[in-house]
Amino acid sequence: MKTNFLAAGFVFISVMLPLKASAAKFTGFYIFGDSLADTGNIFNVTSNLLQPPIPTPPSPPYFQGRFANDLIWVDYLGDELGLKPTLVTDILLNNAIPTQGINFATGGSNSGFGNAIAPNAPLPGVLEQVIGFVQGNGNFVDPNALYAVVGGANDYLFPQIPSDPNQPKPYTNIFQSVNNLVTAGAKNIVVFNLPDLGVLPGSNLPTRNPVDLTKVTQEFNFNLAKDLATIRQNPDINLIEVNVYSLVNSWRQSPDKFGFTNTTDACLQFTSPTTYITCNNPQEYLFWDNIHPSSQAHKLIADAVFVPEPSTAMGIFGLGAVATLVQKGKSKKAKGKSNKVAIES
Repeated sequence: MKTNFLAAGFVFISVMLPLKASAAKFTGFYIFGDSLADTGNIFNVTSNLLQPPIPTPPSPPYFQGRFANDLIWVDYLGDELGLKPTLVTDILLNNAIPTQGINFATGGSNSGFGNAIAPNAPLPGVLEQVIGFVQGNGNFVDPNALYAVVGGANDYLFPQIPSDPNQPKPYTNIFQSVNNLVTAGAKNIVVFNLPDLGVLPGSNLPTRNPVDLTKVTQEFNFNLAKDLATIRQNPDINLIEVNVYSLVNSWRQSPDKFGFTNTTDACLQFTSPTTYITCNNPQEYLFWDNIHPSSQAHKLIADAVFVPEPSTAMGIFGLGAVATLVQKGKSKKAKGKSNKVAIES
């Protein structure tokens, strides 16, 4: 990896921008999270900063840097709001100017600090993304923007070995991420709980136990909901809690109602590091790969997010972008046939 992008600490990029209100009057859309919200950050890092480049996730079969077969909930919700967040890696690597928000989400991010997939790389966890962003804005953020926090699954799916009992729990990190945004002035925040990790196609791998994963999922969701109670009671905060756990369970119980014909298997299966098999009907699958939902599931998640209009309007806001990523309807019920292809290197 190119060392000149891997200095310790944070690099702050501050610009003054006129903010345009969308139809819902949000001035921006900011996302902090892991692969479920990453629209290309880890892809940019692995494509541009690794020598030789190892684009992750590979495209194809993944869609344009997303861990799905097509668009994800960030895209769908952004379209509804009329906002297109800029990738934080595009800000640093391509000098892009964010006019409608920033997506800090990075595939593999832990709930707190570091990256579960690349533990030795200086890639930020979810809480780390939030801390950097808030500090980069002088501990003040736009109250008229929409913020989203998604994370926690990687801590359980790719646990640190040996584990550190002194580290905060994943649900504590996600709560702290939300609380830090509130303290800095955020008024409109979307936060996801976890789907049942014990029903993922990848929950049966030799290093995982589906029963244990279901148990920690329920523990995470219970404690996150409890911790968010104080924020929930604040009448000045629009806290949008998305119950992904219940959503996925409802899709599995009544798949036909939501256009799914398969809610147990992954559409994408790798037969070697460079070859894979896919189904012909990915939009009828709940899962795209062993741990990530299909684009159809992402769309249903976006549809479930009810976002009220913000109460405070702002004209011009000092936007500080913290470039931390490079530093640290029913479908047909036909069975899908398989196609085997090679990933181009």
